[in-house]
Amino acid sequence: MVPFEAYLILSLVLFLIGLFGFLMRRNLIVVLVSIEIMLNAIIILFAALSYFKKDITGYVMVFFIIAMAAAEAAIGLTLAILIYKKLKTVYTEEINHYKG
Repeated sequence: MVPFEAYLILSLVLFLIGLFGFLMRRNLIVVLVSIEIMLNAIIILFAALSYFKKDITGYVMVFFIIAMAAAEAAIGLTLAILIYKKLKTVYTEEINHYKG
């Protein structure tokens, strides 16, 4: 049986990878993928907590996070496509110049 600490470490590593990608990358698609990685890290953590505590609350949270991640992906990719059609770029530095 895999100990809880292994799930915690996996979740932390995934979250840090996603956070690094979110903070350091400037491509809008990579930023969206990084957010998905962070949400998956949270899903792993809640599922492990629920399994080891024998409580269904974590699984309910996992369900809502999966639904939120699907909505985030759909809306985020739609916005990325619209930004690309209008500005012909998906890099965040160039998008910031068009504020106003």
